[in-house]
Amino acid sequence: MLIFIGFLSGIVGGMGVGGGTILIPALILFTSLTQQQAQGINLLSFIPVASIALITHIKNKNVETSISFPLILLGALGSILGSFLAVNLPANLLRKFFGVFLLFMGVYEFFYKNKSHTK
Repeated sequence: MLIFIGFLSGIVGGMGVGGGTILIPALILFTSLTQQQAQGINLLSFIPVASIALITHIKNKNVETSISFPLILLGALGSILGSFLAVNLPANLLRKFFGVFLLFMGVYEFFYKNKSHTK
């Protein structure tokens, strides 16, 4: 089961959607890990998956560096706050926040009208 979960989350992560949307709920459902442990594993598995996906997207000229660097800087700063919250919130509350986040993202994606141009 873990092999399938890892493979599926790698595919989703490589597409830029975020493998954690698959990996974290699957680890919670199919293992005895806490929310914080599942999120920690997700972060660790994200590094190689994101590196490979980034190389592929750079080769295909899908990375706009002019907006990437400010997002990286602010994202790094936000990760400090997010990490602090994740380790200090009770696992049940953190799981509920994550579930609400996934729900909002799902609703947004369902009703979002594609504004990008196709190649």
